[in-house]
Amino acid sequence: MANPATFDIAVVGGGLVGAAIGYGLARGGVQVALLDEGDIAYRASRGNFGLVWVQGKGLGLAPYSNWTQLSARRWPELAALLRADADTDVALEQPGGFHLCLSERELEVRVQTLTRLFAQPGLEAYPFEVLDHAALADRIPGIGSAVVGGTYTRLDGHVNALKLLRALHAGFGKHGGTYLPNTRTERLQSSGGRFVLEAHGTTLRASKIVLAAGLGNLHLAPQVGLAAPVRPQRGQILVLERVRRFLHHPLATLRQTDEGTVLIGDSQEEAGYDDTVGLAVLATLADRALRTFPALRDVRINRTWAALRVMSPDGFPVYEQSRAQPGAFLATCHSGVTLAAAHALELAPLIAAGDLGPRLQPFSAERLHVQKAT
Repeated sequence: MANPATFDIAVVGGGLVGAAIGYGLARGGVQVALLDEGDIAYRASRGNFGLVWVQGKGLGLAPYSNWTQLSARRWPELAALLRADADTDVALEQPGGFHLCLSERELEVRVQTLTRLFAQPGLEAYPFEVLDHAALADRIPGIGSAVVGGTYTRLDGHVNALKLLRALHAGFGKHGGTYLPNTRTERLQSSGGRFVLEAHGTTLRASKIVLAAGLGNLHLAPQVGLAAPVRPQRGQILVLERVRRFLHHPLATLRQTDEGTVLIGDSQEEAGYDDTVGLAVLATLADRALRTFPALRDVRINRTWAALRVMSPDGFPVYEQSRAQPGAFLATCHSGVTLAAAHALELAPLIAAGDLGPRLQPFSAERLHVQKAT
């Protein structure tokens, strides 16, 4: 580059969403800067549960189910690329996943939800199974008698989310991307056909920008004629000590990692920007886990954490390009692991070409009746 402060594209946000997009852009030969606020940010990536999950997603927006399925199917390709580019095995496993129910009413609601999901026009249906306790016990040894049934789909899986984030950054660097850590973007403006970014005392210029800053998009997006109506949603996780492998399929609320630890999660709390843990929620998570696998009673808890999801009003992603300031793009979602393959291999090329196209039109913030800033 003639000017080290000038790039083809600047991606604001170094978490899973921004890193996946940045990696995809860099692989395509684009000169990219990745601006990362650092550990002071409300980084959802460090609290991610690690599921690559399709089952049940998209009720109310069929294209989200289709987008999720596309990403799940392209995940093996992304894993292979990261193994080659970053010399990292992100521990992708896609054996299919189970959603377990602890009452007949839970199971009834679950089946009704999936039935409504597949009845939506335009949805690419995938097979799912409804299993009773006996069928589940054959496939998941050790489940408790409290599990009355559940559902299973073949597309679901999981990865090591921390290895994934590290690999995306390493792959980004290998392909010539410029990583700028501890660089909080404070101001954006368009000038002379380029975007000017002021970040932590540094001024950068780029022909295009991608806002992938999670909750930070709320304040950055209006500066380039976009709207990011996002809010935090707290999730808490229990981490048990390493034990011999006993669980070969991920569950919606419990999984065993490639390293042997057991993660228990899936709390959803409207707690603002409070990312502290609470004993009442953790106790509820632990109780459900013990009813699912009674043998976990003898396994010690190593640590707990809480993190903030990035949620839109309807819970679906927002992908947008600015009409007021062409070349500015927005990407925000709460499924950074599941959608990593779609972001790197599908979304990044569209951004490089300068047009998100009709496939992503359903994810525009216009669906939320938000008045865009001008």
